[in-house]
Amino acid sequence: MSQPTRILLSLIAGLILGAVLAAWAPASALIAAEWAQPIGQAWLNGLQMTIVPLVVALLITGVAATAEAAQAGRLAGRAIALYVVVLFLSAVAAAILTPLFMHIAPLPRESADALRAAMAGAEKIGPVPPIGEFLAAIVPANIVKAAAENAFLSLIIFSLIFAFAMTRVGGEAQRLLTEFFKALRDVMLVVIDWVLWVGPLGVFALALVVGAKAGTGAFGALIHYILTVAGVGFTVTLFAYPVAVFGGRVGLGRYVRAALPSQAVALSTQSSLATLPVMIEGTGKLGVPVAVSGVTLPLAVAIFRATGPAMNFAVAIYVAEWFGIPLSPATLAVGVVVATLTSLGSVSLPGTVSYVSAIAPVAATIGAPVSPLGLLVAVETIPDIMRTVGNVTWDIAATTWLSRRAGKVPLDEADEILAHDS
Repeated sequence: MSQPTRILLSLIAGLILGAVLAAWAPASALIAAEWAQPIGQAWLNGLQMTIVPLVVALLITGVAATAEAAQAGRLAGRAIALYVVVLFLSAVAAAILTPLFMHIAPLPRESADALRAAMAGAEKIGPVPPIGEFLAAIVPANIVKAAAENAFLSLIIFSLIFAFAMTRVGGEAQRLLTEFFKALRDVMLVVIDWVLWVGPLGVFALALVVGAKAGTGAFGALIHYILTVAGVGFTVTLFAYPVAVFGGRVGLGRYVRAALPSQAVALSTQSSLATLPVMIEGTGKLGVPVAVSGVTLPLAVAIFRATGPAMNFAVAIYVAEWFGIPLSPATLAVGVVVATLTSLGSVSLPGTVSYVSAIAPVAATIGAPVSPLGLLVAVETIPDIMRTVGNVTWDIAATTWLSRRAGKVPLDEADEILAHDS
């Protein structure tokens, strides 16, 4: 049984047991919640203790790898520029779509109140300061203090500056620093693997508390969350089609047929890497030569997740709405930047790991609590399927767009290839 499945079953079992106790033995439910709360909180603490070093290491190694890839050639540089633009627009889409979806179909107030009460200790990070103080605080006076206070935007700025400075040092110093942060990243991934291994126990404890205090309303709230976040990812995925049609200059039907096998593999494996051979075959049917797809698609699998910023930011916005935290346009703008930057570092990680490392900085930046992520990660399976399908759809669209802009394949030659294949 896979890890996500074990965690999901633990969530369901905890919610059912808590809700049954709340309905039939309220006094026992409160006692059970009192015993389970420290266990769940300890697991959450273990999850959160990995975030700061993991985010810093991922950003530094991610920027180093991206800079190295950009120097590999003109096509790679153009691909990276396109990927960064799409990632930014993906986060912008979340800032617009998530509040819109929650306005159209809001979380029932009773469920939101019950869930807030159930998540003991899940307080918001703090009020967003005035714009002047906020801008001044972006550059940390003390990076250790920023790390201790979970000032993720300051940490991200420092990490980016450090990573770009590394690329200017060159030689042995750059290699040693890169290897150090790769080692730090790998060690933290082992630690978080251990934490996630006991995740079923921690999630069961958290779910028991939520079920005991929120009752059956917790199920409806989690379904609402899944539909909202997956809906944002689905909408972002739809934008890949006009990019392929107008940017890649292929017919809609042709693109749909070429992308469908990759989407099917992504749906079944939840892995962009496993889909790579099928994507290369699919882009070939769109007239993209292997000389192009062999560069852009592996690069896309390594650093490009088009739905990542949108769905990560959607989770953070959802938690903020859940806890009644006001989000001004300025706060959302900062969240867009952080969601874009963190997605560059976490793209090659397993879903459960990237969920925490990519969303926690965004949530903390906009003032939303991080603790609910320990519960929400248990229902990540369906959103993660949507992420993977959306990512491979965008990978194919972007590769087609890059091929046409590079002028590698004339349209009549593409037509000949397709006619020969059919």
